[in-house]
Amino acid sequence: MELLKLLGIEHPIILGPMGGGPSTPELVAAVSNAGGLGSLGAAYLTPDQITDAIRRIRTLTSRPFNVNLFAGGWHANTGFDAGPMLELLSQIHGTLGIPAPEAPQPVPDPFPAQLEAVLDARPPIFNSTFGIPDRDALARLKSRGILMMGTSTSLDESRVLAEAGVDAIIAQGAEAGAHRGTFLGSFESSMVPALELVRATVAAVNVPVIAAGGFMDARDVAAALKAGASAAALGTAFLVCPESAAPEAHKRAILAAKADTTVITRAFSGRPARGLKNEFITKLEDQRNAILPYPLQNALTRPMRMAAAKQGLAGYLSLWAGQGVARAKAMPAGELVSRLLL
Repeated sequence: MELLKLLGIEHPIILGPMGGGPSTPELVAAVSNAGGLGSLGAAYLTPDQITDAIRRIRTLTSRPFNVNLFAGGWHANTGFDAGPMLELLSQIHGTLGIPAPEAPQPVPDPFPAQLEAVLDARPPIFNSTFGIPDRDALARLKSRGILMMGTSTSLDESRVLAEAGVDAIIAQGAEAGAHRGTFLGSFESSMVPALELVRATVAAVNVPVIAAGGFMDARDVAAALKAGASAAALGTAFLVCPESAAPEAHKRAILAAKADTTVITRAFSGRPARGLKNEFITKLEDQRNAILPYPLQNALTRPMRMAAAKQGLAGYLSLWAGQGVARAKAMPAGELVSRLLL
């Protein structure tokens, strides 16, 4: 297939980039070594951490891999009232036995410095979410021989990505776990089922399309390919692998799911994301106006999430998961890649 040759991989299986910890160099390398494409979710890493992670990946595999960053959606505004959210979090912090929360201070977008680290390290493939790097950045990526993939949640976004000259488009369907990649129009209008978005994108642009959105097994991969996708990207399925550094409470919650109890919520980060409904999401259902914009809400809830992870309390963790969550099975990443090909 054209895309597999372009990316230099054997199988149409791509590890969805899972920022915030799960996509370790070990997980990335395991997927790449099994013939798929490993992806490093680097959006929350410092430039030095990105450099170190890429160096580590290269010690573990000689095969292609992908690095993902958030290229948009950053708000540095100061016109917000953190009081109501601080009051709510103060109670939770008391329960967790950690210091009282402090109002988050706007900070500069980390993307420009992160991109410099990526350009210096020259990974084979770069993938953006939440937007598209500007023309100069795209030209610099191309000049270093780095392939570029962009994430789309609507046909309009797919067209814009194709016009920008990306090498492949990841079509993120409504079923996908974690953050919505929407960067044009409203989040509500971009909740398109994965296979529907794939078909529309394949018909509209002359760029290889990768399907993403709740895929968990070989049947899902086959359906994505039948719909016209050149490959399938999976996140939740790999999150419970031993190579993943997701908190154990997160892994247990996914493996215990007997049905799809995921919801789209802004509670943890301020940006719509899909995860298993839990205590914190429920607490904020009638206080949605108190939620701060991304990334301020994300910064404000980080101490709570870190403490909850250490204490094994799933109720206060962002339990990101796609709608296929009830079919998750824990196994080594390389074995999972093999099973996705059956």
